[in-house]
Order: sequence, then C-alpha cells, then structure tokens
Amino acid sequence: MEQPTIPAPESLQAFAEKANTLRQQIAQVIVGQQTAVDLLLTTILAGGHVLIEGVPGVAKTLLARLTSKLIGADFSRVQFTPDLMPSDVLGTSVFNMQNGTFSFHAGPIFADLVLVDEINRAPAKTQAALFEVMEERQATIDGETHPMSPLYTIIATQNPVEQEGTYKLPEAQLDRFLMKISMGYPTVDEEVAILERHQQNARLTALDDIVPVVTKDDILEMRQLLTQVYVEPSLLRYMVELVQQTRQSRAVFLGASPRAAVAILQASKAFALLQGRLFVSPDDIKFVTPCILHHRIMLTAEAEMEGYTPWKVTLRLIDKVEVPK
Repeated sequence: MEQPTIPAPESLQAFAEKANTLRQQIAQVIVGQQTAVDLLLTTILAGGHVLIEGVPGVAKTLLARLTSKLIGADFSRVQFTPDLMPSDVLGTSVFNMQNGTFSFHAGPIFADLVLVDEINRAPAKTQAALFEVMEERQATIDGETHPMSPLYTIIATQNPVEQEGTYKLPEAQLDRFLMKISMGYPTVDEEVAILERHQQNARLTALDDIVPVVTKDDILEMRQLLTQVYVEPSLLRYMVELVQQTRQSRAVFLGASPRAAVAILQASKAFALLQGRLFVSPDDIKFVTPCILHHRIMLTAEAEMEGYTPWKVTLRLIDKVEVPK
C-alpha cells in the first residue's frame, strides 16, 4: 500500500505564514473580531459551511466579502427575503426560441464563496433549496445535476434579535453548518479605533483594491493534508465524550448527532494546520468545539425558563469533561 506523502515542514510553515498574513490583512479593514476570523478560516479550510450571527453593523457581510477577495475566490451574495423563491437561488432552465432547446441559467448559489444574507428571512421552501447544495455540493434542477466548485462554502448570516418576518431554521439545516459564530459588539478601544480610521480616511480600504494573499489552490492543497494530521486516540475519545455530554445533560432536550463529532475532528485538524502543525492538541479541540455544538442542541423548557442559553450550557458541558494529558 502506497504511503501518503508527508509535506515538508517548510511548506506547512509557509502556509501558516500566509494564514497569518491573511489575518493581518483582514485586521487592516476590520477592527477586532479575531476569534470570528480564526473560526471562519478554520471552517473554510475544513470544507464546511458557517452561520454567522450578529446584530446589524458588526461587519458580518464585510468579513465574508473581504475573505473571498483575499483568497481570490469567486464571490456571490444572496439577500434572502420572504418572497424569495428556490429558483431565484438555484437558477432555472430557460427556453431558447432560436434553437428550440432549454438552457440552464445558474443562480447566485453557484460561486466559490456564497454569502446568504439573513438566511432566516426566507420561508422553509426556499431554505430547503440549500439542503442538497450544502450536503452534496451539487444542485439537481429539472433532473440535471450541476456540481459546485471544489472550494464551495456557504457563509450565512442572521440577526439574533429581530423576529418579525423571520422563519426559524430547521434543526436538519442547522446541523449542516459546521459552525455557528457569534459576532458581538466591539470593545470601547476597538470602537475608538474604528472612529479613528474613519477620521483619518472616510473612504477606508476599497475592496476592489484588495490583492489576494492566498490562492484557491493553496486552500485546496491544505485540505488534502487534513487526512495526515495526527490525532491521538485519547483525543478522539475526548471528542466523543464532549458530544456524549450533550445527550446526557438534564438541561438538553435534543443532543448533538454523530455529525457533530466528525465536525469537531475536521475543524480541530484544520485549526492545527492553520498554526503550521500536523497534530491536534487539546487546546485546538476546546477552541472549535463550542461553536460546533451550541447550535446543534435544544434545551428543555425548564432550562430556558431558568435563563440558560445553548451557549452557556455548551460551555458548562465542555468543562465537565476531563482533558486528556
């Protein structure tokens, strides 16, 4: 059996330096939000999709557009509204009267990075149009299958506060997001820095002037290395025990599925690669796990009445599991 090719340390270090440059370039435009940036890059490298939650004005859309520019990816944005139809997202077949045939006109969902803005504003029928493309990375329209690009990633956003005119995402769809990231308000110092940037240059950095620092091929090559990242057996058991806690807690009505354990494994490997390592540490697991689990659990009515949130419960459950030494 042919042994897998182990990459040279220089190539891993080179990619880690590019990833660090990527973070620095994002920081030139977006103040703060370092954790959200690291989690987004981890999701893209792990080949997953991400749901970003935050109030308007915390740079959710800007982060998605900026990241796509910096990795040279094709970018598309879909603004979900209550009257949006599945064909508006996926595309449709149009009859050509000249040659008497149908030709497929691709919708905005066909891109490397797709920003689905305010995903919870569309009704269930339109949300369901994303099921196949998120899981299979292909769309079947009029019996014909259309594959997505190898880098295909959906970055969805939603407002955690506004409920009028919104539709709750079904658990089956939430489970297809590798992570759910919360982008909160900036600190006082960060908000002062934002104002200083606007004071110095109201135009700031034009996205059209952004030059890619990482190529799509770089990302795809690093994805191939995920299988070579070493995870100790004790850490595999640690991941499973974290997921098992969500099924045993009295505060949780519905625990995380085995897909969550796979997500923790993939995300931990991706985060380790971003640090230039070919092995996973317990800190890698603890960093990615909260954002992987908290949108996959449903709390009991009693826990909700006592003021618990999925995020708080997830952090408590993680603390209950002993970290391997």
